[in-house]
Amino acid sequence: MPSNEPLLQKSAAPKRAKLSVLYGADEYLEELKKKYEVDHEIAALKACMPDQGDPHMVNNGKAPEGEGKMLKIEKDDSNRSKKTGRLFPTPNKPDPMPPELAFLFTKISPEQMMYMWNILTLIFVSQCSMVIAYCAALACFPDYWWTCTVMFGGPFAYICIQNIYIDHDVMHGATFPPYDWQEYITHPFSDFFSLPWKEFVLEHNRHHASTVDLLMQGEFGWDPEEFQYWMLEWTWRRGKYPFPIHPFGLVLTGGMLPWIHFFGLNDTGALFALEWYFHFPDEGAGGKCNKEFWKKWLPRRANFVFHQTSRPKRGYTWPSG
Repeated sequence: MPSNEPLLQKSAAPKRAKLSVLYGADEYLEELKKKYEVDHEIAALKACMPDQGDPHMVNNGKAPEGEGKMLKIEKDDSNRSKKTGRLFPTPNKPDPMPPELAFLFTKISPEQMMYMWNILTLIFVSQCSMVIAYCAALACFPDYWWTCTVMFGGPFAYICIQNIYIDHDVMHGATFPPYDWQEYITHPFSDFFSLPWKEFVLEHNRHHASTVDLLMQGEFGWDPEEFQYWMLEWTWRRGKYPFPIHPFGLVLTGGMLPWIHFFGLNDTGALFALEWYFHFPDEGAGGKCNKEFWKKWLPRRANFVFHQTSRPKRGYTWPSG
């Protein structure tokens, strides 16, 4: 792994890993291009973004002929939304570029991508270490269950929240991990089963491709998160009622949002995974099964669920006092 600071500019000389079992920045870039060839769906959805996605994509990220609507944005011949009639937005990039803003429009380097995955790996190791430390504390201080639990629960909840934040940033900036095993450590504490890493990337990019403006959900196609936003829209119905908050929405829809998130209707939850599975991949021609479903998507999903559900689980008796 390169030991340079993550934000340093890449030197002209090629960088090599000191150990043959570890990637260097150049080797990682080569692997990145190969992975885009296999997971062309991710490249296609990234190309739908206003910033045109990742420069390392093959074929400019264009979806192959015959691919369904899930890999495209829905707009008419004049580049407008079929739902609102608004033009598809383009990046408002300054020209000429002020030096103090240049970093905002600069693609991250392979060294920075590897650094992001190192941080995500460190978070996973920290989570596992905290669970082991919690077990050790309970074994050494069995009469202080609440003290041990509170001291563990607070920091663990915090690091799990940070885990999802960093998952999001890694997904956008460093889609593919340097090593395949890192796909299984991105969100293992999220639910009993959830989306595999690459499908988490797909559904979230589908969200951004469909909903460019958060005030108009699904403006350019189906948005996997439309249901959650629909519930919020029932809570805030400005202009349609004499008061800004609709009482029905406040009690029944807005009040239910924390519950549906808790029960798994979130990006790394089980209910959300099922919702995505019912929508992707698109059916084949004539309503037939997608040609890659049996050889690509089903084995990938089954493999991920197996890794999640086969972790050893040990029960703990709730204290009676």
